[in-house]
Amino acid sequence: MRLTQAELVRAIRAAAGDSELADLDGDIADRDFVELGYDSVALLEVAAVLRRTHGIALPPDTVAEATTPAALLRVVNAGEVR
Repeated sequence: MRLTQAELVRAIRAAAGDSELADLDGDIADRDFVELGYDSVALLEVAAVLRRTHGIALPPDTVAEATTPAALLRVVNAGEVR
């Protein structure tokens, strides 16, 4: 199974809610998570949601290194984690 951007957005909303800074329905793939209004704590919550809903285990350093949704999707879909 490949994680889609829509599934990632659902995980972000489930974990951290909608940021007032950015519209998650737009083209967010290459926008920094910080620019979108999500800090490292929020992204760790996203990782927890992905683990529960999709069985994807993301080490904390991997989450910190993936600064955009596209980068996070590349790591997850490359099979480097699970």
